[in-house]
Amino acid sequence: MSQPLENRPQQRVRLGVNVDHVATLRQARGTRYPDPVLAASLCELAGADQITVHLREDRRHIQDRDVQILRQTVQVPLNLEMAATPAMLALALQYRPDTVTLVPEKRQERTTEGGLAVAGHEAELRPIIQALKDAGITVSLFIDPSDEQVRASAELRASTIELHTGDYCAALGHLAAEQELSKLRAAAELGHDLGLAVAAGHGLDYRNVGAVARLPWMEELNIGHALVSRAVLVGMERAVREMIAAIHLPAPLGE
Repeated sequence: MSQPLENRPQQRVRLGVNVDHVATLRQARGTRYPDPVLAASLCELAGADQITVHLREDRRHIQDRDVQILRQTVQVPLNLEMAATPAMLALALQYRPDTVTLVPEKRQERTTEGGLAVAGHEAELRPIIQALKDAGITVSLFIDPSDEQVRASAELRASTIELHTGDYCAALGHLAAEQELSKLRAAAELGHDLGLAVAAGHGLDYRNVGAVARLPWMEELNIGHALVSRAVLVGMERAVREMIAAIHLPAPLGE
């Protein structure tokens, strides 16, 4: 059972910076810049705890060469988001990131929509997860914050669940946001009880990140679009430092 709130240890929430959209700018014109590898090094200098990239099957932003160079250059952990397919598994085993986060992927979507359907797809996911674990790669599953998906993730012996925060970030009004935050809180509690590390991401920005960072057992947040958008205006290092500050702001009175 979970500990009472007042007895839970306070821990520093790690920031994983997703540099996909640096590559989006590059691919828009087919140039060699801006370079997501250089962006990743600036993120490290500013205090990022992890670099995250999503190597999509259609290669719309991050390219294979980016992953290869990042694996050789980043000093913090490298987290590779990818679809659960044999082709992507082969690439993960080739590049050996520290973590692989399995995500759903549709070619027509603008960005990842919703979490991975773990429950009901255990037979397809189990051999991929096992192959990654056998290679010494930490496995994270990007899921919606539901009991069913959390329990299925634990059953498959994933190391981490990354809770999809898109519905919380898109909620209109305080009541709707609190309802979505309650789902995230319950999923984090259950995940911890089942022995899973807890992370979160999708749609988080400088205004809404604090409440998610303060959820029980939250260890890591992966943030990309809002941070890269801010970096266009103020520079990557400042954008990362401002996000770290936003993550660790104290809770408002009454929260």
